[in-house]
Amino acid sequence: MTMTIDEVVSAGLELSPDDRAEAVRLLQAADNEGGDRLGPGWLDEIKSRMADIRSGKAVLVDPADTYRQVSAELAARR
Repeated sequence: MTMTIDEVVSAGLELSPDDRAEAVRLLQAADNEGGDRLGPGWLDEIKSRMADIRSGKAVLVDPADTYRQVSAELAARR
């Protein structure tokens, strides 16, 4: 089934702001004319990872916390 632009926009407006921004990013990436075009399996991979994040299966970690943890582990090895 092909959606009209009005249907796409209407569906997009029902998304959370974060999901809407991600949808825009994915659409822009899919329309990229340069060499940065997503390969065939990447859209499915992105959808799978987003589903894991939403379901809680994947746990996101604050980058600053990760940096502190890695720095502490490296310091302990010295």
